[in-house]
Amino acid sequence: MIDRARFAINRITCPSLGLEDFFRFTKDLGLSHVEVRNDLPGGAITDGMPPAQALDLARKHGIGILTINGLQKFNLKSREKENLAELEKMLEVASALKCAAVVMCPNNDSADRRDARSRLEETVSGLQAYGPAFTRAGVQGWVEPLGFTESSLSSVVVAVEAVKKSGFGCYRVVFDTFHHFLGPDTEKDIDADFARSRAGLIHVSGVEAGTSKETWRDGARVLVSSADRMASKKQIDHLISLGYQGLISFEPFAAEVQKMSRDELASALRRSIDYLSA
Repeated sequence: MIDRARFAINRITCPSLGLEDFFRFTKDLGLSHVEVRNDLPGGAITDGMPPAQALDLARKHGIGILTINGLQKFNLKSREKENLAELEKMLEVASALKCAAVVMCPNNDSADRRDARSRLEETVSGLQAYGPAFTRAGVQGWVEPLGFTESSLSSVVVAVEAVKKSGFGCYRVVFDTFHHFLGPDTEKDIDADFARSRAGLIHVSGVEAGTSKETWRDGARVLVSSADRMASKKQIDHLISLGYQGLISFEPFAAEVQKMSRDELASALRRSIDYLSA
């Protein structure tokens, strides 16, 4: 049984809602944590309002802001200087929002011809380059492996290895049920050390499409139900059995979810929470 208070909502679930409406919607569901993003139309993390105003609105509705998602292509050596400048600005916003972490995503490009060794080295290099900025800001960096075949970091195990090699204690790893299903890791690769001390967050979505998983992209990701082909509930239950104590955030990208009315989405989320909690 999972406490309902452990569930959170990524803003990609309902990107058409304004920020305060998003906070209000989350509160109405009986939840208290959200993730915000910098990749929605306009690219503004707080819809153009000063972060202090956004924090006041969040507190008004009893909402804590968990992450900003995020820093892209963090593990490309050629982008380190550009990424660091972007990260410094993001960390200012994160600090003002009292936000726990910035999510970091790897390069995800079929034109990336680096071998596995070079990819790991550049991942470590990026983590070392950004570590001082995270440390100064008092904000964590949460590395999210992407399970796509073209991803330069698809394995939770490799992500943990890179974090260890970086030498910085400000990093954790995001376990995403979609990307774990697509990626190379098996259930046996996820151990108690990861669940208890390396995992920063679980992202959860489901896939019900009848197509081959090799064709799946973010648009296939819906809210989790018993029809989920990825056994996301089993993935989460396994992590919790190993000692995971953190939050579980809904991150569906499917247009069919994003286009739901407010009431339809609330009902669908409640059903998904009920299913995962049982």
